[in-house]
Amino acid sequence: MRQILRFTVAIISTLSFLNALNTAEAQTGGNWPQFRGSDSRGISEGQDLPEHWSTTENVEWKRDLPGRAWSSPIVWGNQIILTNAVTAAELEAAKKGLYGGGERPKLDEPVARMVMALDLETGDVIWETEVHAEQPAFGIHVKNSFASATPITDGERIYAYFGNVGLFCLNMEGESVWQRLVKPSKLRNNWGPGASPVLGDDRIYLVNDNDEESYMMALDKRTGEEVWRVDREEGTNWATPYIWKNAQRTEIVTPGTDKVRSYDLDGNLLWTIEGMSWITVATPYEYDGQLIVTSGYVGDRNWRPIYSIRPGAAGDISLKDDEMSNDWIAWSQKLSAPYNPSTLAYRDKLYVLYDFGLFGALNAKTGEETFEQTRFPKRSGFTVSPWAYNDKVFCLNEDGLTYVMSAGDEFEVLHTNELAEDDMCMATPAIVGDRLIIRTSARIYSIRNGAGSSVEGP
Repeated sequence: MRQILRFTVAIISTLSFLNALNTAEAQTGGNWPQFRGSDSRGISEGQDLPEHWSTTENVEWKRDLPGRAWSSPIVWGNQIILTNAVTAAELEAAKKGLYGGGERPKLDEPVARMVMALDLETGDVIWETEVHAEQPAFGIHVKNSFASATPITDGERIYAYFGNVGLFCLNMEGESVWQRLVKPSKLRNNWGPGASPVLGDDRIYLVNDNDEESYMMALDKRTGEEVWRVDREEGTNWATPYIWKNAQRTEIVTPGTDKVRSYDLDGNLLWTIEGMSWITVATPYEYDGQLIVTSGYVGDRNWRPIYSIRPGAAGDISLKDDEMSNDWIAWSQKLSAPYNPSTLAYRDKLYVLYDFGLFGALNAKTGEETFEQTRFPKRSGFTVSPWAYNDKVFCLNEDGLTYVMSAGDEFEVLHTNELAEDDMCMATPAIVGDRLIIRTSARIYSIRNGAGSSVEGP
């Protein structure tokens, strides 16, 4: 009788979980409300999405953008929402492929942090709001920007975070609702911040990992008031947290260099993993009921791990030196993670795009190698996370060249799509309806099948 009861409870829990997922999908509809979409995976099942483009082919419109920002575009309804950073100071050009030696002193001029909305169909500016203007407290890496965190929206309000400045809430007309400034803190090597906020139910969650005072904070999304804050024994990281709604509970997963930590919605620690690389950047996500977490700093010879984690873990679930799995870690690969790009789980394959132009695939359910790491023909750096639709995987390098790959068991480049010479690409695109929205260092494109010559807004 007890076994039947447990089985019944498990079925009810699973059905409730699936209903919650369906409700979330219905709420976001065809929108793209955060980095890599509503499920943080970079996947679309939309019809008639473009597979070929250039600076003119299938370009519905394009618009030049001022300033420098690496934040990704998000979309709700007819609005493409962007953040930006504009300054009168002469900025050194970002260097493609650069890692070490890129730290720069702080600017002598103020930086205006901006939030703007473009019309999805035309690219026209609907509104533009300056939320903060001040001389930065610290410098950044020459390959970073002063607007690298991706905003998030629930369709009623927009939450734009500028690291070492604060979180700014606006309504969908661009009017300020509230702001929450943060104390500027020194980050490792003066490289600048990068993590984005996440939204769960009625709260916004921020992780601020730095070299002075690391913490995670929950804010009331309506007022910006602090609900709770927990200190973290952690140094600088650049990874965006992930709200994992699994069959057992909802938790907030925070990758770190010292540990991966997961918290409940009240900030209580649930579980931890040690064994990460020296720098952690990539965003976690769920695939097939399990959590994918990675940390792959290119200079780390000993640990560049990928973990697939079962729900329900408690305490320290770290692997021992000779282990590849345990009760909570379904599988792992200790030297397979990428550095900047997040991995892509699609059609039961886990695709891994490496910063220096290698591409490999694992079985997403077992971790076994599907095909070995293979180098793209043209050597270039990759920062943008890969995305997928139409049984294709898309890998966009920093030069604006996209490799269109077959989503299968072999490394196969189907064709390439090339943008302009000044289109340095650091922002992961948004996918909405039958449009692909690509932001570059110079401009933003709406890519759509059947579009003729590009239309550039004034």
